[in-house]
Amino acid sequence: MRFPSVCPEIPVSDLGAAVAYYRERLGFGVDWVADDIGLAGLSRGGSRMFLSTAAFREGLGLKAPVVLWLNLDNRAEIDALHAEWAGAGATIAGPPEAKPYKLYEFFAQDPDGNYFRVFYDFGWEEK
Repeated sequence: MRFPSVCPEIPVSDLGAAVAYYRERLGFGVDWVADDIGLAGLSRGGSRMFLSTAAFREGLGLKAPVVLWLNLDNRAEIDALHAEWAGAGATIAGPPEAKPYKLYEFFAQDPDGNYFRVFYDFGWEEK
C-alpha cells in the first residue's frame, strides 16, 4: 500500500474571503467551491487541502487556528516562497531564519489566524 498525502481541513470564518486569500496571496488553485455546504478544495503542486466553515464542521469541534507544516527541500526554496508570498501581500511574521533546533523557517498566517510553518530541516547537513 502506498500511503497517500494528508489533506488537511482548515477552519475558516468566511469561505469566499478565505478562498480569495489562498488564491491571490498564497498561490493555491481553487479546484472547487461548494458554498451550499461551506467547503472548498484547493491545491498547489502536491498539496491538497480543504477550507471549511463552522456550519460544515458542526459536531466535529474543529476550530481555528491550526498550524500547517510545509516541508520544503532546501533553503533556496524557503527564500523563494517567502519572497513570493511577501510580494503577493500575504501576512508573514518575518524573514526566514535558521533556528537552534535545526530548522530554517518562516511563518505565514491566513485571515482566520491559521499558520503555515514553512521549513527546511538542515540538521542532516551537520552530521
